[in-house]
Amino acid sequence: MIFSAFGMALGQLGDPRFRRVFLTGVGGALALLIGFAYLLSSVAGWLIGDGVTLPLLGEVQWLDDVFSWGAVLVMMVLSVFLMVPVASAITSLFLDDVADAVEAVHYPHIPQQPRTPFMEGLRDTVGFLGVIIGVNLLALILYVVFAPIAIFIFWAINGFLLGREYYTLAAMRRVGRKRARELRRKHFLTIWAAGILMAMPLSIPLLNLVIPILGAATFTHLFQMLPQGRRGPPNPPDYPR
Repeated sequence: MIFSAFGMALGQLGDPRFRRVFLTGVGGALALLIGFAYLLSSVAGWLIGDGVTLPLLGEVQWLDDVFSWGAVLVMMVLSVFLMVPVASAITSLFLDDVADAVEAVHYPHIPQQPRTPFMEGLRDTVGFLGVIIGVNLLALILYVVFAPIAIFIFWAINGFLLGREYYTLAAMRRVGRKRARELRRKHFLTIWAAGILMAMPLSIPLLNLVIPILGAATFTHLFQMLPQGRRGPPNPPDYPR
């Protein structure tokens, strides 16, 4: 079921409406990362200045360039961790657009939902983002203590967090906040496994940029496929040309 939902999300990249949301989400995620990289390189350049005098070497003029380029490389590494909160923010911002595009093609029989009020969506975004950042900061201890299996801990923790957020947002649109929590508890293991499927490519630089929107689409399908949603696979899509 999980791989079927993810496959349908990938398959809808041919749909112009979905592709537009997908590219906007990727652009938003990339903009956040570039902004942080620029800030990091600017701070490095400011700290180093135009030149610095080193023992034996004398005055060196190129260290600011080294640090600036190094900041980009560091950013690539940090993106493994930064893309988790970025994915959370992007998913919250674009969930309505993604779900509307998915439902229009795969589930046209269900009524269209009104968009989530801005303040309610902002509250959920800030809440989920705070939990994800806080838990990952605490998890740094586990990453250091259990370094050989740190990546598996990363996948397990963030798979749980992202699965929880993705499913809650997808379900709330249809059944409300209270019922979404009940269904999330009922399908806990399936949601966690699907969240891990999203967290794994988030640990791969560049590839992680495409996951927030694909994840939102995957969980929109998953909600419909699990009990209390649609039973059985949807009809093959007929994309508009």
